[in-house]
Amino acid sequence: MIRFWSVESDPAGQGRIAGAKPVAVLDIGSNSVRLVVYERLARALTVLYNEKASSTLGRGVAQTGLLAEASMAHAFKAIKRFALVCRLMEAGEVHVLATSAVRQAGNGPQFTREAEEIIGVPVRVLSGEEEAHFAALGVVSGMPDFKGVTGDLGGGSLELAIVRGRKDCSTETHELGVIRLQDDSEMSPARAVEIVRERLAKSEAIRREPLETFAAIGGTWRALARLHQARCKYPLHMVQHYEVPVSDILPLCDALVEDRKQVGGMDTVASARRGLLPYGAAVLAEILRAGGFKTVIFSALGVREGYLYDRLADEEKDDDPLIEACKEISVLRSRAPEFAGDIIAGSAELLAILRVDETPDERRLREAVCYISDIGWRAHPDYRGEQSIDMIAFSDIIGIGHPGRAFLAQTVALRYMGFKQKSTSKKLLSLAGEHLTARARLIAAYFRVAYPLAAAMPGIVPRTWFTVENQMLILNLPSDLAFLDGDRMRGRQQQLAVEAGFRDGTIVVAEG
Repeated sequence: MIRFWSVESDPAGQGRIAGAKPVAVLDIGSNSVRLVVYERLARALTVLYNEKASSTLGRGVAQTGLLAEASMAHAFKAIKRFALVCRLMEAGEVHVLATSAVRQAGNGPQFTREAEEIIGVPVRVLSGEEEAHFAALGVVSGMPDFKGVTGDLGGGSLELAIVRGRKDCSTETHELGVIRLQDDSEMSPARAVEIVRERLAKSEAIRREPLETFAAIGGTWRALARLHQARCKYPLHMVQHYEVPVSDILPLCDALVEDRKQVGGMDTVASARRGLLPYGAAVLAEILRAGGFKTVIFSALGVREGYLYDRLADEEKDDDPLIEACKEISVLRSRAPEFAGDIIAGSAELLAILRVDETPDERRLREAVCYISDIGWRAHPDYRGEQSIDMIAFSDIIGIGHPGRAFLAQTVALRYMGFKQKSTSKKLLSLAGEHLTARARLIAAYFRVAYPLAAAMPGIVPRTWFTVENQMLILNLPSDLAFLDGDRMRGRQQQLAVEAGFRDGTIVVAEG
């Protein structure tokens, strides 16, 4: 008999967090209907299931004031399927959010009632200000230190918010969605630029005071980011936290507006997005010029994640999403998750002995990599390093930029491969930069001492300590652990000493 997975019968089934109850968000937008089911409500969300269906609910609303019958039929069919998915996954909570198309249409209330009958929970129709608020919180949830202006570009509207100190302090909405622009401009990107310029003239968010960074949210802008990555052969194909100088992105935006068919790399863009790209590019270019921004950073997190972030307790909101995500990975993949605590403390003591200063961000990166440093142990020994790079670089952890992501991947790869073997992901790892690469080598060399010393089990590392004498880095062992001194450990200790800048390294058994 086939036995289906159940939250109640198998709370930690298939590598999932024990006791986690899935939470689902159904997002009824102007361009598509999307269901995302998360493993649980937490500071660092993990996606269990993600599916969207095109509906183009926003098509024609500006002209007729109504949702088209055909578009509603597409949306209802998708909602029926998504209701089934929520039941199969035993979602503990289901949240349904509707945005500009539904709120602007005269038959929006009728659509909402029918959708509620299908899904079985209330539909929350967000105001423009609420949409801007939750989109801004979505950015904050993934980039806690973000300061600047956020923009969420949908099919029917554009929402802007000023963000400081993990809060949005000003929100506004504009009739500048990509489907709306197609309709209003009669499918003319050049005319769309004039419309964007005219409507943005009313914006205070991008003119109130100079802010250097603009965070771009929404499917069309994500497609634009992927196109930019493809054209410049960027080694990490990930939109979240992708940071680009405005001077680099503006020429691409202008080229798309002028004639998208002449822009190279369009084959990397999903066919459903290609026609929308010039209009998204027109909006982004005019925002960046009007606001005088220096950098655009793309966010894969938006209204859905911001809505769930807002439901967390205040103390949970203050948690570091990177650390929380890495703790979960450690629980699911490490041989002994408690060992992470030993090497977090041990690496901190080593840096103190070496008088190596850490910034707050460097400290959190070190702690994060300690949590995930044992994730590759199930792989074949010859491929643990490369597989770890893939698991880390391409994971959905948040709260970290691309250089930091490359640091984590490089550190764990070196911990497994050593310093002689060269990775095939050299270009990707180079995103870390010289400083973080040097730090990755030092931490990895420490791991290569700590792991064989304790067999990846807790309790041994805290009983050892480092000292420095006569330009020599010494690993001290208590007398009852003297048998741990051997040729392999001395070789690893010598390697650590070299990475730390010493001429030599050795192991000494303490007396008594």
